[in-house]
Amino acid sequence: MISSINILALILAYLLGSVASAVWIGQIFYRIDVREYGSGNAGATNAFRVLGKKAGIAVLVIDASKGWLSVNLAALLHALGIIHLHPGTGPFVDFQLALGIAALIGHIFPVYVGFRGGKGIATLLGIILAVHPQAALASIGVFIVVLLITRYVSLSSMIAATAFPVVVILLFETAVSSLIIFSLVIAILVLITHQKNIERLLRKEESKANLFGKSDQQ
Repeated sequence: MISSINILALILAYLLGSVASAVWIGQIFYRIDVREYGSGNAGATNAFRVLGKKAGIAVLVIDASKGWLSVNLAALLHALGIIHLHPGTGPFVDFQLALGIAALIGHIFPVYVGFRGGKGIATLLGIILAVHPQAALASIGVFIVVLLITRYVSLSSMIAATAFPVVVILLFETAVSSLIIFSLVIAILVLITHQKNIERLLRKEESKANLFGKSDQQ
């Protein structure tokens, strides 16, 4: 049953997800809107590309924190006695996932900056770290390995996202159906939001990450 508390929590998670760190850092410290440069997205990858490493790291941390904090609103409300769902149970996980999805929607369609946000990879990272940290760390490992081999952030993100449901279902044998469905949905969502990247990869026009101080743009 959906209560007014649940609705307010979902709205708060959306507003938290809408915090446009890449846009605000770009505007405040660099006097530019990152959405007008690079890939046109208000996310960590484009912040690295357009604003540099310091700004990119800040955006990555803030955006991941949005997802993590939104999911943990459930634990806070439980600790305060406002909701009576028990941590670890199916309904509690369902509520966590709903809060995470609300934050993700906020990141992609942020109310504060005209509903033009990013693709949500960093925010997704924070969400899965909060919901299933072991599977999240395994997916991070996949991301790092693919990135070191290919230096394509987009390809690494897509492969890590598609690995997440495999890890959740097979490696950790998760029994919570909502978490399994969520893991499959985010894999599909990441592929959809990276459609242009897929096209550039196929044309061999995707930019590679500057991992070792050497420029290598294609």
